[in-house]
Amino acid sequence: MRPHITHQKAAVTTRATAVLAAGCTGLLLVLTGCGSPSAADAPPSAASGSGAKNGDTPPKAQTLAGTARVPVPRGAGSRVPYDFNGDGHRDLVIDDLVKAPEDSHGDDAGIGIVYGSDDRPLDPAARQLLSARANAAKSGDTLPAAFDAESACDLDRDGFTDLIVSTDPPYNGVGAPPVPLQILFGSPRGLTGKAVTIRIPQQARFGNEWPEQPVCGDFDGDGKTDLAVTASAGQVTFLHGPFTRTGAPRSAELLPDGGPYLYAPEPRADTDGDGYDDLVVAARPHAPGRPGKGTLLLGSPKGPAGPGSTYAFAAENIPTAPLKTTGTTRTTLLNHGDYDSDKKPDTVVRTYRGERQDLIALYAAGNTDRPVLTFSTALFLP
Repeated sequence: MRPHITHQKAAVTTRATAVLAAGCTGLLLVLTGCGSPSAADAPPSAASGSGAKNGDTPPKAQTLAGTARVPVPRGAGSRVPYDFNGDGHRDLVIDDLVKAPEDSHGDDAGIGIVYGSDDRPLDPAARQLLSARANAAKSGDTLPAAFDAESACDLDRDGFTDLIVSTDPPYNGVGAPPVPLQILFGSPRGLTGKAVTIRIPQQARFGNEWPEQPVCGDFDGDGKTDLAVTASAGQVTFLHGPFTRTGAPRSAELLPDGGPYLYAPEPRADTDGDGYDDLVVAARPHAPGRPGKGTLLLGSPKGPAGPGSTYAFAAENIPTAPLKTTGTTRTTLLNHGDYDSDKKPDTVVRTYRGERQDLIALYAAGNTDRPVLTFSTALFLP
Protein backbone atom coordinates (compact mmCIF):
# COMPACT_ATOMS: atom_id res chain seq x y z
CA MET A 1 0.00 0.00 0.00
CA ARG A 2 1.32 3.42 -0.86
CA PRO A 3 1.90 6.06 1.78
CA HIS A 4 -1.42 7.84 1.26
CA ILE A 5 -1.34 11.62 1.21
CA THR A 6 -4.31 13.40 -0.30
CA HIS A 7 -4.44 16.83 -1.88
CA GLN A 8 -5.91 18.38 1.24
CA LYS A 9 -3.76 16.44 3.69
CA ALA A 10 -0.60 17.22 1.78
CA ALA A 11 -1.49 20.89 1.82
CA VAL A 12 -2.93 21.19 5.29
CA THR A 13 -2.90 18.85 8.26
CA THR A 14 -6.50 19.29 9.32
CA ARG A 15 -6.86 16.58 11.91
CA ALA A 16 -9.54 17.62 14.33
CA THR A 17 -11.42 16.14 17.08
CA ALA A 18 -14.33 14.32 18.53
CA VAL A 19 -16.22 16.11 21.19
CA LEU A 20 -15.65 19.56 22.52
CA ALA A 21 -14.22 18.16 25.73
CA ALA A 22 -14.14 14.80 27.44
CA GLY A 23 -17.68 14.06 28.51
CA CYS A 24 -19.23 16.70 26.23
CA THR A 25 -21.07 14.42 23.82
CA GLY A 26 -24.16 14.92 21.75
CA LEU A 27 -23.52 18.50 20.71
CA LEU A 28 -24.51 19.38 17.21
CA LEU A 29 -23.72 22.97 16.69
CA VAL A 30 -20.94 24.43 18.54
CA LEU A 31 -21.05 25.86 21.83
CA THR A 32 -17.25 25.98 22.18
CA GLY A 33 -17.37 24.36 25.61
CA CYS A 34 -19.26 22.07 28.02
CA GLY A 35 -22.62 22.72 29.57
CA SER A 36 -26.00 23.81 28.32
CA PRO A 37 -26.45 26.53 25.71
CA SER A 38 -26.47 30.00 27.15
CA ALA A 39 -25.27 33.47 26.38
CA ALA A 40 -22.21 32.72 28.44
CA ASP A 41 -21.45 29.64 26.37
CA ALA A 42 -21.86 31.41 23.03
CA PRO A 43 -18.74 32.76 21.30
CA PRO A 44 -17.99 36.24 22.64
CA SER A 45 -18.22 37.67 19.14
CA ALA A 46 -21.79 36.43 18.85
CA ALA A 47 -22.98 37.63 22.24
CA SER A 48 -23.35 41.32 21.40
CA GLY A 49 -23.59 43.68 18.51
CA SER A 50 -20.37 45.51 19.28
CA GLY A 51 -17.72 45.75 16.64
CA ALA A 52 -20.15 46.23 13.78
CA LYS A 53 -18.79 47.65 10.56
CA ASN A 54 -20.32 50.58 8.69
CA GLY A 55 -22.92 50.99 11.43
CA ASP A 56 -24.46 47.56 10.79
CA THR A 57 -25.13 45.03 13.52
CA PRO A 58 -23.66 41.69 12.40
CA PRO A 59 -25.91 38.65 12.72
CA LYS A 60 -25.38 36.48 15.75
CA ALA A 61 -23.73 33.11 15.28
CA GLN A 62 -26.41 30.45 14.89
CA THR A 63 -26.25 27.43 17.18
CA LEU A 64 -28.29 24.27 17.65
CA ALA A 65 -28.43 22.20 20.81
CA GLY A 66 -29.71 18.91 19.37
CA THR A 67 -28.35 16.24 17.09
CA ALA A 68 -31.44 15.44 15.04
CA ARG A 69 -30.93 15.23 11.32
CA VAL A 70 -33.27 16.66 8.71
CA PRO A 71 -33.62 15.33 5.15
CA VAL A 72 -31.25 16.72 2.55
CA PRO A 73 -33.24 19.31 0.55
CA ARG A 74 -34.17 18.05 -2.90
CA GLY A 75 -32.97 20.10 -5.85
CA ALA A 76 -33.58 20.18 -9.57
CA GLY A 77 -30.05 21.05 -10.65
CA SER A 78 -28.04 24.27 -10.67
CA ARG A 79 -24.76 25.79 -11.79
CA VAL A 80 -23.72 26.77 -8.27
CA PRO A 81 -20.28 25.36 -7.34
CA TYR A 82 -20.25 22.65 -4.67
CA ASP A 83 -24.01 22.15 -4.95
CA PHE A 84 -24.31 18.37 -4.65
CA ASN A 85 -28.11 18.31 -4.38
CA GLY A 86 -28.71 20.98 -7.02
CA ASP A 87 -30.94 23.25 -4.92
CA GLY A 88 -28.99 26.43 -5.70
CA HIS A 89 -27.14 26.58 -2.37
CA ARG A 90 -23.45 25.86 -1.89
CA ASP A 91 -22.57 22.88 0.33
CA LEU A 92 -19.51 22.26 2.51
CA VAL A 93 -17.12 19.29 2.37
CA ILE A 94 -15.14 18.36 5.49
CA ASP A 95 -12.36 15.79 5.77
CA ASP A 96 -10.72 14.45 8.95
CA LEU A 97 -13.73 14.52 11.22
CA VAL A 98 -13.21 14.50 14.96
CA LYS A 99 -12.98 11.19 16.78
CA ALA A 100 -14.91 9.97 19.77
CA PRO A 101 -12.89 9.61 23.00
CA GLU A 102 -13.23 5.83 22.92
CA ASP A 103 -12.03 5.69 19.29
CA SER A 104 -9.07 8.06 19.34
CA HIS A 105 -6.85 5.52 17.57
CA GLY A 106 -9.46 4.35 15.07
CA ASP A 107 -9.83 5.00 11.37
CA ASP A 108 -11.25 8.23 9.99
CA ALA A 109 -15.03 8.31 10.15
CA GLY A 110 -15.19 9.49 6.53
CA ILE A 111 -16.18 12.67 4.72
CA GLY A 112 -18.77 15.05 6.15
CA ILE A 113 -21.14 17.03 3.92
CA VAL A 114 -23.14 19.96 5.32
CA TYR A 115 -25.82 21.20 2.94
CA GLY A 116 -26.93 24.75 2.29
CA SER A 117 -30.54 25.78 2.78
CA ASP A 118 -33.04 28.59 2.25
CA ASP A 119 -33.01 29.48 5.94
CA ARG A 120 -29.28 29.78 6.65
CA PRO A 121 -26.01 29.72 4.70
CA LEU A 122 -25.36 26.16 5.89
CA ASP A 123 -27.68 23.83 7.79
CA PRO A 124 -25.67 21.35 9.90
CA ALA A 125 -28.86 19.40 10.54
CA ALA A 126 -28.93 18.61 6.80
CA ARG A 127 -25.79 16.55 6.74
CA GLN A 128 -24.35 13.38 5.27
CA LEU A 129 -21.52 11.09 6.27
CA LEU A 130 -19.71 9.41 3.38
CA SER A 131 -17.49 6.43 4.10
CA ALA A 132 -15.45 3.86 2.24
CA ARG A 133 -17.70 1.07 3.52
CA ALA A 134 -20.91 2.73 2.35
CA ASN A 135 -19.81 4.71 -0.70
CA ALA A 136 -16.47 3.57 -2.15
CA ALA A 137 -16.00 1.36 -5.17
CA LYS A 138 -14.11 -1.88 -4.61
CA SER A 139 -10.79 -2.69 -6.20
CA GLY A 140 -11.45 -6.29 -7.15
CA ASP A 141 -12.98 -7.68 -3.98
CA THR A 142 -11.30 -5.16 -1.68
CA LEU A 143 -12.83 -2.02 -0.25
CA PRO A 144 -10.35 0.82 0.30
CA ALA A 145 -9.56 1.91 3.83
CA ALA A 146 -8.95 5.54 2.84
CA PHE A 147 -11.72 7.77 1.50
CA ASP A 148 -10.72 11.43 1.30
CA ALA A 149 -12.26 14.38 -0.52
CA GLU A 150 -10.07 15.93 -3.20
CA SER A 151 -12.08 18.21 -5.49
CA ALA A 152 -15.64 18.83 -6.63
CA CYS A 153 -17.26 19.84 -9.91
CA ASP A 154 -20.06 18.77 -12.26
CA LEU A 155 -18.25 16.21 -14.39
CA ASP A 156 -21.27 14.75 -16.20
CA ARG A 157 -23.08 18.07 -16.84
CA ASP A 158 -26.34 17.08 -15.14
CA GLY A 159 -26.57 20.14 -12.85
CA PHE A 160 -25.38 18.34 -9.71
CA THR A 161 -21.83 18.75 -8.41
CA ASP A 162 -19.83 15.53 -8.17
CA LEU A 163 -17.15 14.72 -5.59
CA ILE A 164 -13.73 13.35 -6.50
CA VAL A 165 -12.24 11.24 -3.72
CA SER A 166 -8.89 9.56 -3.21
CA THR A 167 -8.63 5.96 -2.00
CA ASP A 168 -5.89 3.40 -1.39
CA PRO A 169 -6.47 0.36 -3.63
CA PRO A 170 -4.16 -2.63 -3.06
CA TYR A 171 -0.97 -2.64 -5.10
CA ASN A 172 1.76 -5.30 -5.30
CA GLY A 173 4.43 -2.88 -6.50
CA VAL A 174 4.67 -4.34 -10.00
CA GLY A 175 3.93 -2.10 -12.97
CA ALA A 176 1.67 0.94 -12.94
CA PRO A 177 -0.43 1.21 -9.77
CA PRO A 178 -4.22 1.17 -9.99
CA VAL A 179 -6.06 4.48 -10.22
CA PRO A 180 -6.92 5.61 -6.66
CA LEU A 181 -9.37 8.34 -7.71
CA GLN A 182 -13.12 7.81 -7.63
CA ILE A 183 -16.19 9.91 -8.47
CA LEU A 184 -19.29 10.07 -6.29
CA PHE A 185 -22.04 11.64 -8.36
CA GLY A 186 -24.45 14.28 -7.10
CA SER A 187 -28.21 13.91 -7.37
CA PRO A 188 -31.45 15.57 -6.19
CA ARG A 189 -30.82 13.81 -2.85
CA GLY A 190 -27.16 14.82 -2.68
CA LEU A 191 -24.21 12.45 -2.78
CA THR A 192 -25.64 8.96 -2.59
CA GLY A 193 -24.85 5.45 -3.77
CA LYS A 194 -21.51 4.00 -4.77
CA ALA A 195 -18.58 5.83 -6.34
CA VAL A 196 -16.95 4.74 -9.59
CA THR A 197 -13.23 4.63 -10.30
CA ILE A 198 -11.98 7.22 -12.77
CA ARG A 199 -10.94 5.51 -15.98
CA ILE A 200 -7.61 6.79 -17.22
CA PRO A 201 -6.69 5.32 -20.63
CA GLN A 202 -3.24 3.76 -20.79
CA GLN A 203 -2.05 6.28 -23.37
CA ALA A 204 -2.71 9.06 -20.87
CA ARG A 205 -0.57 7.47 -18.14
CA PHE A 206 3.18 7.48 -17.77
CA GLY A 207 5.53 5.75 -15.35
CA ASN A 208 4.74 4.01 -12.09
CA GLU A 209 3.58 6.87 -9.90
CA TRP A 210 0.08 7.11 -8.49
CA PRO A 211 -2.22 9.43 -10.48
CA GLU A 212 -3.25 12.01 -7.90
CA GLN A 213 -3.94 15.69 -7.21
CA PRO A 214 -7.12 16.04 -9.34
CA VAL A 215 -7.98 19.63 -10.27
CA CYS A 216 -11.25 20.60 -11.96
CA GLY A 217 -11.44 23.23 -14.69
CA ASP A 218 -12.51 23.98 -18.22
CA PHE A 219 -8.95 23.99 -19.44
CA ASP A 220 -9.75 23.71 -23.16
CA GLY A 221 -12.56 26.31 -23.13
CA ASP A 222 -15.28 24.08 -24.59
CA GLY A 223 -17.73 24.69 -21.73
CA LYS A 224 -17.29 21.21 -20.24
CA THR A 225 -15.46 20.48 -17.00
CA ASP A 226 -12.16 18.61 -17.32
CA LEU A 227 -9.74 17.06 -14.83
CA ALA A 228 -5.99 17.46 -14.57
CA VAL A 229 -4.14 14.68 -12.70
CA THR A 230 -0.47 14.06 -11.96
CA ALA A 231 1.64 11.62 -13.97
CA SER A 232 5.25 10.52 -13.62
CA ALA A 233 8.24 12.56 -14.78
CA GLY A 234 6.54 15.89 -14.22
CA GLN A 235 3.76 15.32 -16.72
CA VAL A 236 0.03 16.01 -16.47
CA THR A 237 -2.76 13.63 -17.39
CA PHE A 238 -5.42 15.76 -19.05
CA LEU A 239 -8.89 14.20 -18.94
CA HIS A 240 -11.41 15.93 -21.22
CA GLY A 241 -14.97 16.24 -19.96
CA PRO A 242 -17.73 15.43 -19.85
CA PHE A 243 -17.37 12.13 -17.98
CA THR A 244 -19.72 9.18 -18.26
CA ARG A 245 -21.40 7.69 -15.21
CA THR A 246 -18.88 4.84 -15.43
CA GLY A 247 -16.03 7.29 -14.77
CA ALA A 248 -14.70 7.54 -18.33
CA PRO A 249 -13.59 10.91 -19.76
CA ARG A 250 -14.50 11.95 -23.28
CA SER A 251 -10.82 11.63 -24.20
CA ALA A 252 -7.45 11.82 -22.50
CA GLU A 253 -3.83 12.67 -23.21
CA LEU A 254 -0.49 13.43 -21.60
CA LEU A 255 0.84 16.98 -21.39
CA PRO A 256 4.57 17.59 -20.92
CA ASP A 257 4.66 20.27 -18.21
CA GLY A 258 3.58 19.41 -14.69
CA GLY A 259 4.74 18.61 -11.22
CA PRO A 260 3.98 16.56 -8.11
CA TYR A 261 1.31 18.99 -6.84
CA LEU A 262 -1.50 20.55 -8.84
CA TYR A 263 -3.80 23.42 -7.82
CA ALA A 264 -6.37 25.79 -9.25
CA PRO A 265 -5.27 29.45 -9.25
CA GLU A 266 -6.84 31.68 -6.60
CA PRO A 267 -9.31 33.31 -6.52
CA ARG A 268 -10.18 32.79 -10.22
CA ALA A 269 -9.35 29.69 -12.23
CA ASP A 270 -9.14 31.77 -15.43
CA THR A 271 -6.39 34.16 -14.41
CA ASP A 272 -6.24 36.18 -17.64
CA GLY A 273 -9.92 36.12 -18.60
CA ASP A 274 -9.37 34.45 -21.97
CA GLY A 275 -12.06 31.80 -21.47
CA TYR A 276 -9.66 28.99 -20.57
CA ASP A 277 -9.11 27.88 -16.96
CA ASP A 278 -5.47 27.73 -15.88
CA LEU A 279 -3.50 25.32 -13.72
CA VAL A 280 -0.77 25.79 -11.09
CA VAL A 281 1.92 23.15 -10.64
CA ALA A 282 4.13 23.19 -7.57
CA ALA A 283 7.12 21.32 -6.23
CA ARG A 284 5.74 21.16 -2.68
CA PRO A 285 2.35 21.20 -0.97
CA HIS A 286 0.50 24.47 -0.59
CA ALA A 287 -1.77 25.25 2.36
CA PRO A 288 -4.81 27.40 1.48
CA GLY A 289 -4.40 30.97 2.67
CA ARG A 290 -0.63 30.62 3.06
CA PRO A 291 2.04 32.08 0.79
CA GLY A 292 3.57 29.81 -1.79
CA LYS A 293 5.03 29.61 -5.27
CA GLY A 294 4.41 27.51 -8.32
CA THR A 295 4.28 27.62 -12.09
CA LEU A 296 1.19 28.82 -13.94
CA LEU A 297 0.18 26.80 -16.98
CA LEU A 298 -2.27 28.73 -19.14
CA GLY A 299 -5.31 26.97 -20.51
CA SER A 300 -5.70 26.69 -24.28
CA PRO A 301 -7.59 24.65 -26.88
CA LYS A 302 -5.03 21.95 -26.10
CA GLY A 303 -5.54 22.20 -22.34
CA PRO A 304 -3.19 23.57 -19.64
CA ALA A 305 -0.15 23.43 -21.88
CA GLY A 306 1.69 26.64 -21.00
CA PRO A 307 3.70 28.69 -21.50
CA GLY A 308 4.65 28.50 -17.85
CA SER A 309 5.27 31.54 -15.68
CA THR A 310 5.93 32.04 -11.98
CA TYR A 311 2.79 32.03 -9.84
CA ALA A 312 2.53 33.25 -6.25
CA PHE A 313 -0.17 32.21 -3.81
CA ALA A 314 -1.12 35.20 -1.71
CA ALA A 315 -1.01 35.03 2.07
CA GLU A 316 -4.25 35.74 3.96
CA ASN A 317 -5.10 36.85 7.47
CA ILE A 318 -7.28 33.93 8.51
CA PRO A 319 -9.79 34.50 11.33
CA THR A 320 -9.69 32.06 14.24
CA ALA A 321 -12.89 30.22 15.07
CA PRO A 322 -13.81 30.92 18.72
CA LEU A 323 -13.03 27.45 20.09
CA LYS A 324 -13.00 27.49 23.89
CA THR A 325 -10.20 25.22 24.97
CA THR A 326 -6.89 25.14 26.77
CA GLY A 327 -3.65 24.38 25.03
CA THR A 328 -2.34 25.04 21.57
CA THR A 329 -4.78 25.24 18.67
CA ARG A 330 -4.38 25.53 14.93
CA THR A 331 -6.61 27.23 12.39
CA THR A 332 -6.85 26.29 8.73
CA LEU A 333 -8.76 27.84 5.86
CA LEU A 334 -11.30 25.38 4.45
CA ASN A 335 -12.40 27.55 1.55
CA HIS A 336 -13.89 30.76 0.22
CA GLY A 337 -17.33 30.50 -1.36
CA ASP A 338 -20.67 32.21 -1.66
CA TYR A 339 -22.78 30.43 0.96
CA ASP A 340 -25.44 33.14 1.43
CA SER A 341 -26.13 33.82 -2.28
CA ASP A 342 -25.05 37.47 -2.16
CA LYS A 343 -22.48 37.01 -4.96
CA LYS A 344 -19.63 37.63 -2.51
CA PRO A 345 -17.12 35.06 -1.22
CA ASP A 346 -17.59 34.05 2.40
CA THR A 347 -14.84 32.44 4.47
CA VAL A 348 -14.94 29.06 6.24
CA VAL A 349 -12.20 28.17 8.72
CA ARG A 350 -11.55 25.37 11.14
CA THR A 351 -9.84 25.71 14.51
CA TYR A 352 -8.87 22.50 16.26
CA ARG A 353 -6.85 21.03 19.08
CA GLY A 354 -5.64 17.50 18.48
CA GLU A 355 -8.20 14.99 17.25
CA ARG A 356 -10.90 15.56 19.86
CA GLN A 357 -11.84 19.23 19.67
CA ASP A 358 -12.70 21.44 16.73
CA LEU A 359 -14.85 24.33 15.64
CA ILE A 360 -15.82 25.30 12.12
CA ALA A 361 -16.84 28.92 11.60
CA LEU A 362 -18.49 30.62 8.64
CA TYR A 363 -17.75 34.33 8.23
CA ALA A 364 -19.81 36.51 5.90
CA ALA A 365 -17.99 38.38 3.16
CA GLY A 366 -16.33 41.54 4.45
CA ASN A 367 -16.74 40.68 8.14
CA THR A 368 -14.24 38.35 9.79
CA ASP A 369 -14.79 39.81 13.26
CA ARG A 370 -17.53 37.36 14.18
CA PRO A 371 -18.89 34.21 12.55
CA VAL A 372 -22.51 33.87 11.46
CA LEU A 373 -22.42 30.12 12.08
CA THR A 374 -20.26 27.76 14.14
CA PHE A 375 -20.37 24.00 14.64
CA SER A 376 -18.19 21.05 15.50
CA THR A 377 -17.65 18.03 13.30
CA ALA A 378 -18.66 16.04 16.38
CA LEU A 379 -22.13 16.26 14.86
CA PHE A 380 -21.10 13.44 12.50
CA LEU A 381 -20.41 11.05 15.38
CA PRO A 382 -22.98 8.26 15.81
